Amino acid sequence: MASVPSLASTVQQRLADGLSAALPDAASADPLLRRSDRADFQANGILALAKQLKGNPRELATKVVGAIPANDVLKEIEVSGPGFLNITVTDAAIIDTLAARAADARLGVPFNESAGTTVIDYAQPNVAKEMHVGHLRSAVIGAAMVEILEFTGETVVRRHHIGDWGTQFGMLIQYLIEHPHELDHSSEAEVSGEEAMSNLNRLYKASRALFDSDEGFKTRARARVVDLQAGDEETLALWQRFVDESKIYFYSVFDKLDMDIQDGDVVGESGYNDMLTETCRLLEESGVAVRSEGALCVFFDDVKGPDGNPTPLIVQKSDGGFGYAATDLSAIRDRVQNLKATSLLYVVDARQSLHFKMVFETARRAGWLNGDVKAVQLAFGTVLGKDGKPFKTREGETVRLVDLLDEAIDRASSVVREKAQDLTEEEITERGAQVGIGAVKYADLSTSAARDYKFDLDQMVSLNGDTSVYLQYAYARIQSILRKAGDAEPAAHRELALAPSERALGLHLDGFGELIAETAADYAPHKLAAYLYQLASHYTTFYSECPVLKADTPEQVENRLFLCELTARTLHQGMALLGIRTPERL
Repeated sequence: MASVPSLASTVQQRLADGLSAALPDAASADPLLRRSDRADFQANGILALAKQLKGNPRELATKVVGAIPANDVLKEIEVSGPGFLNITVTDAAIIDTLAARAADARLGVPFNESAGTTVIDYAQPNVAKEMHVGHLRSAVIGAAMVEILEFTGETVVRRHHIGDWGTQFGMLIQYLIEHPHELDHSSEAEVSGEEAMSNLNRLYKASRALFDSDEGFKTRARARVVDLQAGDEETLALWQRFVDESKIYFYSVFDKLDMDIQDGDVVGESGYNDMLTETCRLLEESGVAVRSEGALCVFFDDVKGPDGNPTPLIVQKSDGGFGYAATDLSAIRDRVQNLKATSLLYVVDARQSLHFKMVFETARRAGWLNGDVKAVQLAFGTVLGKDGKPFKTREGETVRLVDLLDEAIDRASSVVREKAQDLTEEEITERGAQVGIGAVKYADLSTSAARDYKFDLDQMVSLNGDTSVYLQYAYARIQSILRKAGDAEPAAHRELALAPSERALGLHLDGFGELIAETAADYAPHKLAAYLYQLASHYTTFYSECPVLKADTPEQVENRLFLCELTARTLHQGMALLGIRTPERL
């Protein structure tokens, strides 16, 4: 089915027609339409136009209104103040557009006509290291952007750029050679993420202690790094064991986060090893990078250290080793040339912004990024504790992500248990996980990514305020009403007069498609979260002011059930794009 034009776009079109009829010189002027609390919409574009045409804005506004032919969408256009237009649409127009949305599986949301291929780099844990609270945001924001962009018709390639390479592997592999049973499993049965991580943790600590205290081991570990980089088979096989053991653990955490991470999408730093030498050669031959004190560097006019000297991007160190920049630049080459990306989206901590600015600029100079391909860092802020400082345990350690998620699930389960009327113990457990994980994701996604946010579980699982629990309960309440409706079926009745809260809910529902387009274009999932919270708030007002099953006439019951059902579908679709479940019963 074709997409459904929103009422805002229809009104905009009627105004533009009126403008060009009244003022042929101003055919391309923008009416500047927006939602208003004085009427349904307000247009204030005539003020700027009057300035341009040196006319009286009120007279111009009156002239434009006179040139708009009578139609079934615009109920009233009032000229107010210095030349604003306050516009009210008809009740029938609201119900008509909602009925068209309800008839479409996509709720009338259009596909983006200029959709391309986006590679999203997100959820990047490190091999042989525990995931902590700092890994949460990249995973949650990235997964939401994947869903939102795919919904608009974009082809999305997921990339999990895990930290699976580097000098620390010399130490780990050498220790495993000398203590061959450290990664053995307790039984042949499936290994839990917890067991895999505790094996890795134990081995990491032991090898680190030995590396720091035993010169002989340190020398052997460093020689092992050389073997790894040279592609020695035995060394690579042991390295692979660390990667595989870590994946057991990663996947268990992503599973708890209710995220689908496919093995083929995990392409770590090591995945670009074969390209590093060529990347450096291309940069050096083209003059983009130059040798400085033996290292291969790229310089920038606007990047200087505290001493005023230029701070370069180091692509290759003077000892021949490669820096992160070589890997990141090779990844850009691969994503543009092999994956045919038109957009590269990096969901990475804001503290790495300078690095990515330099990497993107280098790739542009080398011609790997050009007018056809854009690279964007969706930079995110830090997770803070309730005290407003970076989130740490009482002992000052970083917080393990698993502990955090388990605690959220526990808290949510007790909220669900308290409210549950007819849920079995098994259902309470399942809903507790959906509500707890939803709460963590929503707290992250409802804050603009660039800002830091406070991790406050009490607030997150609260039934009041801007939380996913509030949205999930609104959805479950609607499902309960629809179950109780008996023979009454949802149906749109355009002949009915709408109450103010029905109009407000209807106009908000109608803005879903435009909101999705804006969220996708700006890489701003917090805009979708804000829309859904407002939707639930409009619904709550409607529910308290307009009896649904006890409305005055059968037609009114059907029309209100229709509004309920469309609200539920919009909430369900919007929450799914954020990666949050909407249980039918709570």
